[in-house]
Amino acid sequence: MRSYLDFEKPVADLEAKVEELRALSNGGDTASIGEELTKLEAKAAKALSELYAGLTPWQKTQVARHPQRPHFVDYVKRLVADFTPLAGDRHFGEDGAIVGGFGRFQGQPVCVMGQEKGANTESRLEHNFGMAKPEGYRKAVRLMELADRFELPVISLVDTAGAFPGIDAEERGQAEAIARSTDASLSLGVPNVAVIVGEGGSGGAVAIASCNKVLMLEHAIYTVASPEASASILWRDAGRAEDAATGMKITAQDLLRFGIIDAIVPEPPGGAHRDPERVIAATGEAVSGALAALGNMSREQIKLARAEKFLAIGRKV
Repeated sequence: MRSYLDFEKPVADLEAKVEELRALSNGGDTASIGEELTKLEAKAAKALSELYAGLTPWQKTQVARHPQRPHFVDYVKRLVADFTPLAGDRHFGEDGAIVGGFGRFQGQPVCVMGQEKGANTESRLEHNFGMAKPEGYRKAVRLMELADRFELPVISLVDTAGAFPGIDAEERGQAEAIARSTDASLSLGVPNVAVIVGEGGSGGAVAIASCNKVLMLEHAIYTVASPEASASILWRDAGRAEDAATGMKITAQDLLRFGIIDAIVPEPPGGAHRDPERVIAATGEAVSGALAALGNMSREQIKLARAEKFLAIGRKV
């Protein structure tokens, strides 16, 4: 069953009427209601398209967090053949929030990693809602070092509200682990491409998204802190999250203008969860194009291009 966001209520009402008419048409007498059904479907599609053409940053935040949005496992299932996950950081243990391993992307051996939020209560708890602990980032470093050793491109799929902020994570060196993962990503001699597929939250995202090319889905967000956290810091009022989202410039369109990301992957009206197959295919094409653009560069050229990309942030408006 489709889940609607609060601001989608007008569309939800129209689509509910469409479903009612479809049920009646299946029961017979289709000629009398067929024309009305066609008109109502067109009206619902137009309302959805117009609504999503003018989403506010806060509405995009809600879309990026939609529970039915495709997750890491969905992208890997459709884009990566022979995927073999690796577990553990060889220091403390396994962290299910970051999933990573090796497989074939369009026939090319690659390393793939990303946050997995989970699709139901059980899997969300298993993956800690995509919020990684230090062992998750140390596992990411291990994977990147393996990829670098065997000269395999790295693909990162980012979808996290941020790194886990619990006491146990801090005790095991959360900040240090994030810093080392960011450093490993920036130091690779092989091409790496990141895609922000949902939320790109704080250092928890940057740790695996410091790449040669950073792509972003149309209705994803990428931010230094969640709108709620920012509102709490700025105004001591998490209820002003909408104001924070508007002022922080967290949308793909703003970030492309600032040079923080390199390209936007389009989503259908209604968001990625409306047509996951189409969005995943478009993401695969965008990643393929990004890797192809980096394919003829030497290790030193790849490192230099990545460094120049990040040093240029803040100079371009």
